[in-house]
Amino acid sequence: MSLEQRRLDGPIGDVGGLADRFYPLFRRLFDENGDFVANVEEKLAEARMSDNVEMFLSRALAVGTIAGTALWLLGMLLGYLVFATLFGGEAPSFLGLNLPENLLVIVQALKIPFLTLVSGLLLGTIGFAVGFGSLVSMPYFRSSAREREIDVMLSDAVSFMYALSVGGLNQLDILEAIAEADDTYGEVSKEFQSIVLETEYFDTDYRTAIRNQAIQTPSDELGQFLTDMLSIVDSGGDMTSFLEDQKNKYMRTSKQAQERMLETLELFGEMYMTLSLFPLLLIIILVVMSMMGNASTTLMYITVYGLIPLINVAFLVLVSTVTSDETGDGYLRPDSEERGIVVQDDAGILDLQLIEEYTGERSVFDRIKSREGSYQAMEILRAPHIFFRNNPLYVLVLTIPTTLIAVLLSVLAGWAPTSLTGMQEAPLQGTFFWVYVPAYINFIPLAIFHEWNVRYRKSVIGKLSENLRKLSSANETGMTLLESLRIVAETSSGRLADEFSVIYRKVQYGTSLKQALREFNNKYHVPRLSRTVKLISDAQEASNQIQDVLSTAAQASENQDDIERDRKSRTRMQVVIIVMTFLTLLGVIAMLKVQFFGTMAGLSEQASGGDSVSTGGSFGSNMPGESMLSMLFFHAVTLQAIFSSVIAGYIRNVDLISGLKFAIGLLTVSLMVWIIAGG
Repeated sequence: MSLEQRRLDGPIGDVGGLADRFYPLFRRLFDENGDFVANVEEKLAEARMSDNVEMFLSRALAVGTIAGTALWLLGMLLGYLVFATLFGGEAPSFLGLNLPENLLVIVQALKIPFLTLVSGLLLGTIGFAVGFGSLVSMPYFRSSAREREIDVMLSDAVSFMYALSVGGLNQLDILEAIAEADDTYGEVSKEFQSIVLETEYFDTDYRTAIRNQAIQTPSDELGQFLTDMLSIVDSGGDMTSFLEDQKNKYMRTSKQAQERMLETLELFGEMYMTLSLFPLLLIIILVVMSMMGNASTTLMYITVYGLIPLINVAFLVLVSTVTSDETGDGYLRPDSEERGIVVQDDAGILDLQLIEEYTGERSVFDRIKSREGSYQAMEILRAPHIFFRNNPLYVLVLTIPTTLIAVLLSVLAGWAPTSLTGMQEAPLQGTFFWVYVPAYINFIPLAIFHEWNVRYRKSVIGKLSENLRKLSSANETGMTLLESLRIVAETSSGRLADEFSVIYRKVQYGTSLKQALREFNNKYHVPRLSRTVKLISDAQEASNQIQDVLSTAAQASENQDDIERDRKSRTRMQVVIIVMTFLTLLGVIAMLKVQFFGTMAGLSEQASGGDSVSTGGSFGSNMPGESMLSMLFFHAVTLQAIFSSVIAGYIRNVDLISGLKFAIGLLTVSLMVWIIAGG
């Protein structure tokens, strides 16, 4: 196949010129039918990247060559400067070998150019490997991310397909429904979109399309599901029974995956307990070494300000590789055929949505936009707490300027030291105004509104499974879904029952049931809720008797309840381990400050005042000052408190901001202990 034809097969966009120049190099280095090229091509397809493999690898070679050349030149320059400085004035020698004098002169003349060339080649090779490898690894990372999301969502997606099958939809309608539900099922829907698009635009029968997608999907679980489904289609088996079996299978699989993940987190919790204590032990060793005459202040600074953050960040990255957060943003958006429907989603506060499409066409639309903007501003001013509850991060717009003002006033008043010496002389006061005041000003409001937001949105899920069972029972008696919603609203309590009542009234006043359900979902935008609402809203369009669909939704919700309950129970112990580890570290460092400093200072005075002075200096003569050690210890405790809190929040809720409530508590404990210890 020619290069021109390959250009037609896959868009290469703005990198075409660069890739064209390096295409001959690609053909020289790689076998187009080789395993490496085939593997990269497979990963490009799994990652849904539009580049064809030849242009992609040509571009990677271009990036690697440019990076390698730049680092080669830089390496040559640095190598020459370094080696000319180190060896420029030395006597002729080479590895201490007894070579003839005339040969040593030649070796000495070629030594610096040779070392310069080697350093350039070394850095150039590293640059090429980084440039080429980083680009080639992109499809692998994207494919892995898609596989992870597909495996997480597969259980709910199969439940959705089963519910539609029980509701009376045929196989093709089920495939189209799951393909259109990408706002709910994410990457799983995109896999089915490929099947639908292949049948519509490439005149492929859907059996062949399913077979092709089973081979191409990055998820082995989905590939096996599609293969099994294809065998049912080919044999004319009962699709509903097959989907029911698969639904039960994947519900069990999701619980097993959750169990494995929690066991891994428990292992990580034990690992963290050891790792977080390592900097403390290192600090103690360095202090003892300094008293023995081998002071290393630089290592102490590196341990506190480098090692502690590095260990915690590395551990956080490690935890993120095994935890899985909620997929999707929880919003349901109108279908392509629903014109003119506007649904409030996670738009910015200045996004006026539909009216902006018509602004400028007529003056009336400009006036409407102005009035709408003023109305939204007045709503925020009338109830700012509600606005910040719905948009917690916007509270930083107020707290960050407040923090800057507070720090500026502290500096002007002389409370916040502006030099390292001043910080060492008053570590408690300086750290309080530079770290604790900004932390309290920003963390407390953000933590309050974030927790309020999470609890408000998830309050609707508390009785979801129970109310779905009630809906199924009411619908089974012959009531329509709308009447079932009214009955459940009247016989139940809680926020969900209130929302059912609101949905019923909206439909009574002319809103379609699908639109009312969508608006209800988008008010809370919880991913788990969106999957349930999507299932019900799609099923009710086919029939009002959807008791089996509601039972399936209730079963899926109960399965999710079990998973959440187990997760909360198991992660609670991990949080306790992290907090207790920090308190242990805090207690040991406080004891060092209170008892260790005074004792060692006394021993140092005795040693220096006696006759035991040795040639290496008196005992403790090189020991760092107590003020500097007090600053380092307090900063170590403060950094550990912040990082431990973030890790605890991430393990608990897979959310970094949720760790702020732990940070407030641990920082307060640290501050109180240090005040008691004497600053």
